Amino acid sequence: MKLVDSILAQQPQLQEIRRDLHAHPELRYEETRTSEVVARELAACGIEVHRGLGGTGVVGVLRAGSSPRLLGLRADMDALPIAEVNEFAHRSRHAGKMHACGHDGHTAMLLGAARHLVATRQFDGGVVFIFQPAEEGGAGAQKMIDDGLFERWPCAAVYAMHNWPGLKVGQFGFNPGPLMASGNLFEIRIKGKGAHAALPHLGVDPVMVAVQVAQGLQTIVTRAKKPIDAAVLSITVLRAGDTHNVVPDEALLGGTVRTFDERVTDLIESRMREVATLTAAAHGAQAEVSFNRYYPPTVNHPAETTFVADVAAAMVGEANVVRQHEPAMTAEDFSFMLKARPGSYFVIGNGDGAHREMGHGIGPCMLHNPSYDFNDELLPIGASLWVNLVERFLAR
Repeated sequence: MKLVDSILAQQPQLQEIRRDLHAHPELRYEETRTSEVVARELAACGIEVHRGLGGTGVVGVLRAGSSPRLLGLRADMDALPIAEVNEFAHRSRHAGKMHACGHDGHTAMLLGAARHLVATRQFDGGVVFIFQPAEEGGAGAQKMIDDGLFERWPCAAVYAMHNWPGLKVGQFGFNPGPLMASGNLFEIRIKGKGAHAALPHLGVDPVMVAVQVAQGLQTIVTRAKKPIDAAVLSITVLRAGDTHNVVPDEALLGGTVRTFDERVTDLIESRMREVATLTAAAHGAQAEVSFNRYYPPTVNHPAETTFVADVAAAMVGEANVVRQHEPAMTAEDFSFMLKARPGSYFVIGNGDGAHREMGHGIGPCMLHNPSYDFNDELLPIGASLWVNLVERFLAR
């Protein structure tokens, strides 16, 4: 493994930053302290700092040479509304908030790369360090774009890296196409007619309608779409009534739809509306369908993906590069940036959880798990990858 010596030397400092961020997690659009830390670290290096994009976002710009070409590197900063069960020294100090997805590590890795690049400047062009708020359901990437991110800095390409539990430390995973799914939420409100439970013929039972709608929705995935098109339709909410002897007026269904292709999302939404409204009508009820597309699928650009995979292979060896990493049905708002600019979203191995210190909670070290912790061994690996990518992409 060929890591950058100066980054290896600063691993203790990067670990200190990472653990400080872990101990002070902030939820989406509340990343005030986090953005202060990022801005302070960038300014201390002499990097041009811009604040306020996306609310709490921070952008650092570093130029060298004469080329106007720009490369964007993105790290997310927000935490999750999860109560941490770990008891080690850098556990969350904010009840009900936790860095359970490793955004603290992503931020520290990009800061480490920035420190090295400002000292060496072995590239020709500009590096745009994008520290993004509100990845966890807040569409912070789109908000930064709306605030002029790529108008002010029209990046030739943009990249993002996410840790991946289960993938070995020192390994990277890429996919020249879809890597994460779209995120879509739905709610179906069934309106019937309340009645005494002993006299159901005097009402219209929304509970039984909801049950039939729920069953009908599953046939969309198994019968309406092509079998080779991946999709998940999960009903996670089924709520109706308050007592045993009353047929309620309404019932509510809710859940999520995930796909890798927006045309498949179109089909599922259309059929969902038909199944719900027509099933309800057949029983004398009404159905109101709300379908919210909050994140599109994360689809990598092939050329940019091959480029960064080759950079990784030169650093860690081809055996540690997974060039066809299995896509996941999780969603990621870097998808908005990939719709605006060429680029790639890839993963870095976080290991199996054995790195966690004494006092970690019972359970696996998986993303969005209350016993998760970012693996600090990744800090010099990820930062070195960023440096190598910049120096190859913006080669003199």
